[in-house]
Amino acid sequence: MATTQEISFKEPAARVAERQAAPGATDELPEMQGEKMILNMGPSHPATHGVLRIILELDGEIITKADPDIGYLHRGDEKIAENMTYTQFIPYTDRLDYLAPLANNVAYALAVEKLMGIDGLLTPRCQYIRVICCELARVSAHLLGLGAFAMDVGALTVFLHTFAQRETVYNLAEALTGARFTTSYTRIGGLSRDIPAGWIEAVRKFLDECAVAIDESDKLLTRNRIWVDRTKDVGIISKADAIDFGLSGPNLRGSGVDFDVRKAHPYLCYKDFDFEIPIGSVGDCYDRYLVRQEEMRQSLRIIRQAIDKLPGGPINIPDGKTVLPPKDKVLTGMEELIHQFMLVTQGVNAPKGEVYFGAENPKGELGFYINSRGGGTPYRLKIRAPSFVNLSILSKLLPGHMMSDTVAILGSLDFVMGECDR
Repeated sequence: MATTQEISFKEPAARVAERQAAPGATDELPEMQGEKMILNMGPSHPATHGVLRIILELDGEIITKADPDIGYLHRGDEKIAENMTYTQFIPYTDRLDYLAPLANNVAYALAVEKLMGIDGLLTPRCQYIRVICCELARVSAHLLGLGAFAMDVGALTVFLHTFAQRETVYNLAEALTGARFTTSYTRIGGLSRDIPAGWIEAVRKFLDECAVAIDESDKLLTRNRIWVDRTKDVGIISKADAIDFGLSGPNLRGSGVDFDVRKAHPYLCYKDFDFEIPIGSVGDCYDRYLVRQEEMRQSLRIIRQAIDKLPGGPINIPDGKTVLPPKDKVLTGMEELIHQFMLVTQGVNAPKGEVYFGAENPKGELGFYINSRGGGTPYRLKIRAPSFVNLSILSKLLPGHMMSDTVAILGSLDFVMGECDR
């Protein structure tokens, strides 16, 4: 599915170029020519979406150089993983893209299951529930990204619409996992618990309400003159640059690259669902906005299909050496008690080897590389954080734009520093 740009308002970049090329534009203050100013944007700045510092070199209002400075939120997650069992590290994945913890949980569990060779043993019900969780997380993250993006460039009303729906997603997450924010829902080989009574009906209600909210945001923004002026033909990322810098997710597809891990390398049960991948045509801030708008609609479409076809049965694989046995059997059987003790104290017994698994998260491809030398803890774990990779293009993207365009460009990239710094 390709997004189309029908708006033809004159973009800010063209107006700046015209002003610079006007006769006498550089003759007024000849003594000031060539002087540049260094400006620190962040790390404490509401428009940097976290503790990101960008060192900007300005020639008047025009950016001539930009150096992103990261690391203010570094917590050493990858090193911590070497001293944790595979299950104990699940809560740390909540703190990566903390706007989509459910999707992080699933991506990490799938990586460990691939290492152990049990990814093909997941029960149908487990796979469907994981897909529902991932798509709810995508909608939640895009709602925040869109609302914050709009608010950054002056459209506060959209933020109120999107946050009302995001609150509903948090209520659904709390009913399912017991936590609104840090869910830690998946387990190696399955899930921590099944769907509670009445949850599917609540999801159906959310799908109907969220579709209306997305349409309202569309009406408020898509043909809004101010929004178009601030986003169209601003922050253009060419298809070649998007590929060269390793961008993924909506930022890659906004530049016209038809790549989505769910379609290119299907995992879980995504092949069972009918959905489309929105693709941009220009690669500007406006395209990235359109792609995320349509992605939310497609996620609602996937969730609706998943709950309509949700199979019954168990949520965990039938392996007592991988999944914690039922509590009643632990209290009455010696074998189950031993398995529980071994799993909690030593973790699952993973084989030697190395694997990489990448999932299509809201910010892009979240990947986990695991190097195992056997036992219950990884020898080495590396996280491919999409926000980290997406931010790498800032030094090429920002120069030539006006200072005020920085806010729109950062909002359109929709990054989160939790997974960038890790």
